[in-house]
Amino acid sequence: MRLAHNVFFKLTEPTPARVDELVAACKKYLNVQPGIVFFAAGPLCAELDRPVNDRDWHVGLHLVFDSKASHDAYQDDPTHNQFIAEMKPHWAGVRVFDSYV
Repeated sequence: MRLAHNVFFKLTEPTPARVDELVAACKKYLNVQPGIVFFAAGPLCAELDRPVNDRDWHVGLHLVFDSKASHDAYQDDPTHNQFIAEMKPHWAGVRVFDSYV
């Protein structure tokens, strides 16, 4: 069964440059691991501002893995760890939503 891994980053400094930097880092480090069948990263869609929209984040990362085992291996992958080491100082918060799909 496939596993969706959705991560929402809230930045300490949500400037356009910092948002672009985080999106670029996601694309550099987080789409190279085995077992990824879908990858996307991007900024909050400012135009969608309905009462049901959660807007307490700045960058969304969306991955679908072919299995939970691939997801688990991704968590320990050196490129994933490098991403965290480089980007974590800029995070005010991170929320993770994992589900089978």
